[in-house]
Amino acid sequence: MRDPLSAATDAFTSFLFGKVETTRLPVRTSTGQAQAVYLPTAAPGLGDSGVIIGREVYSGKGYIYDPFQLYGQQLPAPHWLVLGESGNGKSALEKTYVLRQLRFRDRQVVVLDAQGEDGVGEWNLIAQQLGITPIRLDPMAALNDGIRLNPLDPAITSTGQLALLRTIIEVAMGHGLDERSGFALKVAHAYVNTTITTRQPVLMDIVEQLRHPKPESAEAMNVDIDDVRAWGLDVALVLDRLVDGDLRGMFDGPTTIGIDLDAPLIVFDLSHIDRNSIAMPILMAIVGVWLEHTWIRPDRVKRIFLVEEAWHIINSPFVAQLFQRLLKFGRRLGLSFVAVVHHLSDVVDGAAAREAAAILKMASTRTIYAQKADEARATGKVLGLPRWAVEIIPTLTPGIAVWDVNGNVQVVKHLITEAERPLVFTDRAMTESSAAPASAEETFLNEEARAADWEAEQRAALIEQQMNEVESSDATVA
Repeated sequence: MRDPLSAATDAFTSFLFGKVETTRLPVRTSTGQAQAVYLPTAAPGLGDSGVIIGREVYSGKGYIYDPFQLYGQQLPAPHWLVLGESGNGKSALEKTYVLRQLRFRDRQVVVLDAQGEDGVGEWNLIAQQLGITPIRLDPMAALNDGIRLNPLDPAITSTGQLALLRTIIEVAMGHGLDERSGFALKVAHAYVNTTITTRQPVLMDIVEQLRHPKPESAEAMNVDIDDVRAWGLDVALVLDRLVDGDLRGMFDGPTTIGIDLDAPLIVFDLSHIDRNSIAMPILMAIVGVWLEHTWIRPDRVKRIFLVEEAWHIINSPFVAQLFQRLLKFGRRLGLSFVAVVHHLSDVVDGAAAREAAAILKMASTRTIYAQKADEARATGKVLGLPRWAVEIIPTLTPGIAVWDVNGNVQVVKHLITEAERPLVFTDRAMTESSAAPASAEETFLNEEARAADWEAEQRAALIEQQMNEVESSDATVA
């Protein structure tokens, strides 16, 4: 019991000032309702070291990402997968990311540019801005002293050359080489490398050796010379396509002198190659292996290898195996592989499902732009995205994407500066009049006007959204 003095004091205080303490019954509620009493919070960012991507939508914080800074702490691998349907901002993200990375002195980028307009690749504007000439692989131009990449370049090891030749043949044939064809190719390659020492061996040397094998090639395995010739006939026919077929001129001679592998940006323009033909995965295999042996070096330079239309790689078992090795090897030497694809179903349901799964597993960063609901669900299942992220993917507007950086999932709005906008604008064919070609200055001004209109529309939409939220809040309070 309380002592009489305390009771008398409380009674006198209550008489003068009224009751100062009340007793309330406890309130039972759910955590979903109780969270309203806490201040708004947002997921932590990725740090403040790297390149600026844009803003985190829910918190408004700046979003900074750099695989080289995050590797080993928040990222087990520096590789990156970008997904989304056309027209949602993938291309703009890639280009601004590269431009911002190149502001660091220890960065170097290679781009396989598989798309284009006006007869050039879509990275042509950026290359011009940086004073760089793209390496344009074009069968017609190659016949007139155009660019050549030699699969038998001495810069590539003998083992790498043989692996590349096998991949070219397997991609073109659509199946793996059997033991007999593989043996014929191996002995032809060994003979060419041993006997041709005064110049670079070329594919025609391999084709001739397959057609006319030397007796010692048969004697090595104690088989008849006619058998060796028969085993290598199909292989010779496939390689003949690179020598005298629709891909002639690009790979049937010594590597072109003057390709600057020390430039900060190297662009391989593949826009003149039919994207749906067998030529594209063959090209990607040759360029990938050639770069592996001539570009990647232990010099502490951080390198980015960006591949558009990357399903040509991931959807071919033979090319995927080569790039899977490149990813594992490059990780030790500071290589970040960026694969850009439209739909994940193009990859996981293809012939190279097992190889694709291995490459996707190495991509610790995933950026997903707007997709249809069924595609979003399939993507979320394969990538292990949380349910809330899967549900908002179909509702994303252009420029906004779900970023999953090794489990740190946020919604990010990509921001483009006024200086970058004319360089990343890639839909001129759909928006410009065909009546007369515009000058460079007119094109720039038109793009600036469109950019200003776009910004005004975005600001108006944001103001309208804020007003709706205020009205909704007022109605709730009332």
